[in-house]
Amino acid sequence: MNHRSWSLLLALLLTGSVSALASGWYGTHATAAVSDPFAALRVSRVVGGSPIASFNLKELDGRTVHSKELAGKTILLNFWATWCGPCKEEMPSLARLQSQFDSTQFQVVTVTTDMHPQGIKQFLDHLGIRLPVLFDENEDVSRSFMVRGLPTTVLITQEGRAVGRAVGPRAWDSEESVALIRHVLDGMK
Repeated sequence: MNHRSWSLLLALLLTGSVSALASGWYGTHATAAVSDPFAALRVSRVVGGSPIASFNLKELDGRTVHSKELAGKTILLNFWATWCGPCKEEMPSLARLQSQFDSTQFQVVTVTTDMHPQGIKQFLDHLGIRLPVLFDENEDVSRSFMVRGLPTTVLITQEGRAVGRAVGPRAWDSEESVALIRHVLDGMK
């Protein structure tokens, strides 16, 4: 392509960009993403709000937690491990998110296949984090939620339906996260 052709192509691109800005195209599309709390946080919607499979898992203190005990609350179920750097980095933001909501309505619950309770306890104590840690010893729950990478986080409604899924770390204490949780608590209206 010669110099004249490059100049013409550049002029056309600039004209198109200016026209798009003037017409509000960029603003309209940016607003659409912001108005969708799932998209704003890069959380994939789970089609149809799949009901979660029931489970029974041991907690860090040895108590068994039944999934039915979580019914009636919005749950952010986070799959993690102590050997996963991004998992450990996002853990404080999960605790800060929990602190912004009434635990009778919303609960962050963490699930791990790590079978080192003492190491997990030390890690959480060091950071001052008080979140439930459930042990998925046989990985049945991880399989039922199709966990393929860590961290994986699943958002569950008060009715026990998975509605969102995020693979990879997030800033769970961000404005976008709080907006997403409020959206689900309000029945996704």
